Amino acid sequence: MNYSSQAELIIEAGRTENQYWKDLWRYRELFYFLAWRDILVRYKQTFIGIAWALIRPFLTMVVFTVVFGQLAKLPSEGAPYPILVFAAMLPWQFFANALSECSNSLISNANLISKVYFPRLIVPASAVVVSFVDFMISGIILLGLMAWYNFVPSWRILTLPLFILIASAAAMGAGLWLAALNVKYRDFRYIVPFIVQFGLYVSPVGFSSNIVPERWRLLYSLNPMVGVIDGFRWAILGSQTKLYWPEFLLSLGFVLLLFVSGIWYFRKMERSFADVI
Repeated sequence: MNYSSQAELIIEAGRTENQYWKDLWRYRELFYFLAWRDILVRYKQTFIGIAWALIRPFLTMVVFTVVFGQLAKLPSEGAPYPILVFAAMLPWQFFANALSECSNSLISNANLISKVYFPRLIVPASAVVVSFVDFMISGIILLGLMAWYNFVPSWRILTLPLFILIASAAAMGAGLWLAALNVKYRDFRYIVPFIVQFGLYVSPVGFSSNIVPERWRLLYSLNPMVGVIDGFRWAILGSQTKLYWPEFLLSLGFVLLLFVSGIWYFRKMERSFADVI
């Protein structure tokens, strides 16, 4: 056996804090393994496998289109109503899935966390990657809807990666808070599904945020997903959709605050995970 090729593990006071961000890169193979394992487990022993990533958002889109578009006759900003809904359904499903997976990720990997050292941030980050795979698969439905309605996006579609990045920051920030809190207070396993369900109805998924009265727009934008969803629609629906910049910037600021504070709180609580879990 070639012992010189093995990595050397040095345990010394203060090393963990000083080397933490370098350790994230050093343990990148563990990150890949956890993400790939979760992707395989997610649809293991399911009858239709990865098609579940398409069925759930598609059926939700159909229901919202019938209720808000056909029955309530809400405006569609010049685009076919199914595309208006699905342009919001994509980031919302990504956020909701990532939030749920992140919040349970530390508990699900309790045996690993309690036995060996590695930067715990890897665990919730890998959960977000799994949700991102679902997001990419669900994007097939949007392409199908565009082809069905002969809808051609404008140049704004090139800005979509920026809004995907903002959605990832929102999901990661909120997920880190809930993952850390869930280790200490197991009540959050019941709170998270309620947050996801409640958030779906108070976010502009089935309707445009333009129907919200002007005096409530800034308050409404404190929901971080308002800016994310409006950004997705602005990028996908094209020139007929306007971005309400004060609302978007406020929502963006809240996402950044959520992301930074989420990392701060997770790092603060990280030392106690192995003892509490």
